[in-house]
Amino acid sequence: MKRGLSSGGRKVLRWDSGLEIRLDTLWAALLLATVGLGFSGLAISVGATRTGLLDFVGLLFGDTLDENQIFALLDVRLPRLVLGFMAGWCVALTGAMLQSLSQNPLADPGLLGLSQGAMVTILLLLVLAPEAPISLVPLAAILGGLGVAVLLIWLTGGGQSDGLAILLMGIAVETVLSSVTSIMILYLPPETSFAVSDWLAGSLFQASWGNIAALAPWVALSMPAILLLGRALSCYDLGAEMAMSLGEPVVRSKPLILFTSVLLTSAAVTAVGPLAFLGVMAPHLANALTPTTGRARLILSGLTGGVLVIGADALTRGFAGDIAIPIGLALTLLGVPLFIISMRLRAAFAPQRN
Repeated sequence: MKRGLSSGGRKVLRWDSGLEIRLDTLWAALLLATVGLGFSGLAISVGATRTGLLDFVGLLFGDTLDENQIFALLDVRLPRLVLGFMAGWCVALTGAMLQSLSQNPLADPGLLGLSQGAMVTILLLLVLAPEAPISLVPLAAILGGLGVAVLLIWLTGGGQSDGLAILLMGIAVETVLSSVTSIMILYLPPETSFAVSDWLAGSLFQASWGNIAALAPWVALSMPAILLLGRALSCYDLGAEMAMSLGEPVVRSKPLILFTSVLLTSAAVTAVGPLAFLGVMAPHLANALTPTTGRARLILSGLTGGVLVIGADALTRGFAGDIAIPIGLALTLLGVPLFIISMRLRAAFAPQRN
């Protein structure tokens, strides 16, 4: 391993195999990991039961805790922490993919209708077949998201269309599906409507090791997806025409990116419900740490999304006390001010860079 300079003049670590990692990207990842660990310690310590990080570390080394403490740590707080990070990773990663694909900084799973497609099919399953096995819920979500993706590809003429056309059609489809969701909630039985409304706001209340096991394969799938799609997304960051001139097979790669986005979005929606604005916010906050493209941008965006979910959940539980705040609302309370600050700083320092 050697230090060197990239073609853009940035410091990099270079391996004999040809792999290069920019130092500023590495430092950004380490910063996110450090912040995530800090929020994780806070999340483990916040709750009605008097136990926390020190007790958890002691438990790992064989200390004895009472049943209430073990239940609070291992069955409530730790699953909530792990599930929140995994869901945030999936949604933020999808947002970064869709922004590069559509060449629009506002693109995210919700804006393109992928989240709404998954939600509508889940609601249809709950309404039409309330006794259906719970294992059918993820399948319904994937089918709904895939249906929206296929519809978008068909409406925009397949891989030949530009990103703006995909975005505009996605907004139209999202608007229709949101109306369908509202109508269904309006006419559901009151107890079902209340439970669904809570889930639609984004919820970690049902976090369990079973939910984590169901989401884990999709998180694992995101790793090879980053490796395979990173180069294509780097090309799309330059524009669709430039991507084609560089030899990118857009007819194949665009549907593949959409398909991957559907799988990750559907898995996250099934686990915790929609996480509004996270897909837009996390890539921009990651870019504020260090501008990157391709695989590095995907990884930093995913880490940022996971850290934001953990931090929002821990801070709102710590300050709100006994008031239960859905994670979707908690993200808005914490993430949007950070997003505004980062955008203002970016605008303030932009003239100096020029």
